[in-house]
Amino acid sequence: MEFPIKIKAVVIDLDGTLLDTAPDLAHAAELMMAELNLPAVPLDTIKTYIGNGVSRLAKRVLTGSMDAEPDAELFAHAYPIYQKHYGAHVSLYSRPFAGVVEGLDAFKAMGVHMACITNKAEVFTVPLLRDTGLLGYFELVLSGDTLPKRKPDPLPLLHACQHFGIEPHELLLIGDSLNDTQAARAAGSAVFCVPYGYNRGRPVAELDLDAVVPTLLDAAKLTVKA
Repeated sequence: MEFPIKIKAVVIDLDGTLLDTAPDLAHAAELMMAELNLPAVPLDTIKTYIGNGVSRLAKRVLTGSMDAEPDAELFAHAYPIYQKHYGAHVSLYSRPFAGVVEGLDAFKAMGVHMACITNKAEVFTVPLLRDTGLLGYFELVLSGDTLPKRKPDPLPLLHACQHFGIEPHELLLIGDSLNDTQAARAAGSAVFCVPYGYNRGRPVAELDLDAVVPTLLDAAKLTVKA
């Protein structure tokens, strides 16, 4: 790929790309486990659990496994507790990563369409973006429960292309994980990843992507409006 790449839209992941949300996700997990009289899970472990929505994160906290299913009765009791605490503290500690605001300003000045695509439920996504001052940057916000399928399925990216009236190759996805790269490749879009996010503890350089960018501002410097 030759840089700068020509794009008409940029879509950006939320957790681990725009915002450091792990402290609030871990805080809610700690409160949930305390109510259940179960041991807390360390923050570093919580970071490896992020990326497939809050429901899956809660299951991972309960089981200590990426894919195992907790006891159905336990989960039915525990998940509303997690939702309660996370909803109450969704933006207590969450903050934009370095270079995020500067990068968003650069893309805005460039005049490209901007969207946020996340696997987080809308009930948490919109308040989080609003509380951290980022909501106004985006023409479109797609949460994990907005459409029938979510990342790594390409549907959210293809929906964004349709919304903006562009082709998939004119869209750039910026994320932090395998979910993002798989979704972009399936859609036929370019994808950059930041190295500071939540990729289950694995380096993003190992993924199928077009560039590793230290910050969103660095990402903007590798693009021009088509």
